[in-house]
Amino acid sequence: MTRDIKAEPLTADAFAPFGDVLDASGSPDKMINTGLCGRHHDLAALDFGPDGRAGISIFNAQARSLPYTLNLIERHPEGSQAFIPMTGAPFLVIVAPDDGGRPGTPRAFLTAPYQGINLHRGVWHGVLTPLAEPGLFAVVDRIGASANLDEFMIDPPYVITT
Repeated sequence: MTRDIKAEPLTADAFAPFGDVLDASGSPDKMINTGLCGRHHDLAALDFGPDGRAGISIFNAQARSLPYTLNLIERHPEGSQAFIPMTGAPFLVIVAPDDGGRPGTPRAFLTAPYQGINLHRGVWHGVLTPLAEPGLFAVVDRIGASANLDEFMIDPPYVITT
């Protein structure tokens, strides 16, 4: 038995309970470098906790396809996590509210070109799910000595469709 979820377009309003949408599709906030560079300024509330620091990593995730079976969800209790695609291809973003220390009913979002996301600290989310190769992402997240990963196996799984 599975449960179905329809993916919805990623918008700032719909995603606000879970994090920030990093969107460079519109006009920049300001022009810099003598007018040669548009800056989309301060798009996310980064949070690395009292004992963490910012780290930048490159992830190369295997592409998946829809329908997608969701059977694992995770969260990072010590800090935020931003995913910035290094291609224009869409990716699937799955998040869930916290329900007493367990994930509630997930929601799924499809990104548009020039969109990334920043997950707030402690938000339940699916694994990185690019929908095309290469699945290259710059990831800005917490680096620190304490444990920063909770995983939850979902049974029965959800199936994400469009």
